[in-house]
Amino acid sequence: MADFLAIWLPSWLALTLAALVHVTLILTLALTAAAAFTWAERKVAGRIQDRLGPTRVGGRFGWLQAVADGLKLVSKEDIIPRNADPLLFRTAPYVSFCASFCVYLALPFANGWVAQPLDIAVFFVLAVAGLEVLGVILGGYASGSKWSLFGAMREAAQVVSYEVPLALCAVIPVMVAGTMDLVAIGNMQAGWAWNWLIFHNPFLFITFFIYFTCAVASVNRAPFDLPEAESELVAGFLTEYSGFRWSVFFMAEYASMFAVSMLAAILFLGGWNGPLPITVWLGLAPNPATGYEPHALLAYFGNFLGMVNILIKATLGVLLMMWARWTLPRLRIDQVMTMCLKYCIPLAAVMFVGTMIYLYAFPVGLIFRSGGG
Repeated sequence: MADFLAIWLPSWLALTLAALVHVTLILTLALTAAAAFTWAERKVAGRIQDRLGPTRVGGRFGWLQAVADGLKLVSKEDIIPRNADPLLFRTAPYVSFCASFCVYLALPFANGWVAQPLDIAVFFVLAVAGLEVLGVILGGYASGSKWSLFGAMREAAQVVSYEVPLALCAVIPVMVAGTMDLVAIGNMQAGWAWNWLIFHNPFLFITFFIYFTCAVASVNRAPFDLPEAESELVAGFLTEYSGFRWSVFFMAEYASMFAVSMLAAILFLGGWNGPLPITVWLGLAPNPATGYEPHALLAYFGNFLGMVNILIKATLGVLLMMWARWTLPRLRIDQVMTMCLKYCIPLAAVMFVGTMIYLYAFPVGLIFRSGGG
């Protein structure tokens, strides 16, 4: 986009406008996803608990319930506790949201559709996503409440611990692909569903489920939602927050859920490539084997279909997290830490070594990987 604008505008202005367009699109996606998943959470919870969920605001299915909730939160009084640190208390929600938002800068939505192409995209995503914990710790510390402080301490212990197996699980598909570029990893899975990395070898198949478990813990979702734990800590680090700042924490959580699900889709589930190579059949995707490059309009349409593919996969991942929340009981903090240190880290290490041995024994794999159709 910057190259296109540079034809008529100075380079500095073209780069600024291109960055603003990218940021606006990503912010719109993050906020829309948060609103949609708020509605979906209520409907999923209702169905699992044998009730209907929202049925009034916005018609029979309650489509506008999320809008009504947002208006209610914006209009609420913003209270800062007397014992709170005002500056840190105000800053904490935005630190969390900025961290979850910046992850999308390196996440590709299709071949070439990425705000900032990076050769080290996997490293960038994991590093920036880990900064969200700083906002939670700041909010818990600055609230001047023991419940908030306990929740922040749990967040620090839980998220920092689960980042180790989460990163180790992400390294395994990187080792198979030979690159940390998420666009390249997505493109190498083109073709049929068996070209997806989750089916590359048995170790990667197991790694996907370890990754998903660690991802649920890293975004504070049940059964790993100990930093909130309403039954123990009132609302944990959110206890003293209200109004708009509470909603910012809420949006950061759903944006992070969607981001880790998108990363899972790219690393394990083919990215923007569907179960069937429809874009290849229709001539909408490039074919490295033959050197075929589609027309610009066809490539654009193929990328649009690919974006729909990855958004559907990421949405299914978020819905699976919701299903887990309303189905499984909350673990104790000692059980959460045991799950990480005693099971997730050793299993992820075994999968790493197993994949390494598999690649040495079967350099081209047991299944012919056509890479195009």
